[in-house]
Amino acid sequence: MKKVLSLSLLGLAVAATSAQARDYEEIRIGVDVPYEPMEYRTPDGELTGFDIDLGNALCAEIGIECEWVVQGWDGIIPGLMARKYDAIMSSMTINDERREQVLFSDPYFTPPSAWFAPATSDLEETTEASLEDLTIGVQRGTLQDNYVTDMYGDAANVNRYATADDMVLDMEAERLDILFLDYPVGKATLLDSDNRDYKVVGEMITEPKEYFGDGFGIAFRQRDEALAEKFNEALDTLQEDGTYDEIYQRYFGEE
Repeated sequence: MKKVLSLSLLGLAVAATSAQARDYEEIRIGVDVPYEPMEYRTPDGELTGFDIDLGNALCAEIGIECEWVVQGWDGIIPGLMARKYDAIMSSMTINDERREQVLFSDPYFTPPSAWFAPATSDLEETTEASLEDLTIGVQRGTLQDNYVTDMYGDAANVNRYATADDMVLDMEAERLDILFLDYPVGKATLLDSDNRDYKVVGEMITEPKEYFGDGFGIAFRQRDEALAEKFNEALDTLQEDGTYDEIYQRYFGEE
């Protein structure tokens, strides 16, 4: 009986190893849109953005096909665990809490967060006193949500939104006083818009690490170490041959 049990366990171990190391011809990648300039749709409905272009370039370097699966942020990690897709590449910050659930690639982008308010706002700094009784907009379930809730939740009103676009619409309707989100997103949707007049309030925010983590990473299921390593190797190649810088320039215009 022990021998049969040992053989059964050995078979399961071999099967698990084979599944982890299997060669992918196509992978599905979960992404939350819109989140310009990281991931969004063009007027004709095509997915584009920094994450999309970099993800497609990584897949091309690996030699596999990418299929992008649009998934709301609230369910994006559960969707990975339910095997709706094989990876998440959606501006997901690497932090200790998420490391308990997923395996991250090496960081591929490290943005600051920032506060955005109408240009006519009197706000010049963001302190508990200056934000008291104001209404702050954040995207639900993000690191910005966690930071604002913990730091200012007792003094200010925190409104949470499913998407950055919903947040901006409420700001334009004057239902919000200030937003807190990734700087590249705020720059693309607010500062660079011809139809909007906004400003950054205070300094860029990158600390403390318990909230703002170690940059954006691609998330995989814990067992998919071989797949994560393929993406790390491809990222190294794209950074060395100039492809990464080319894509970066396309969306941010500076190195």
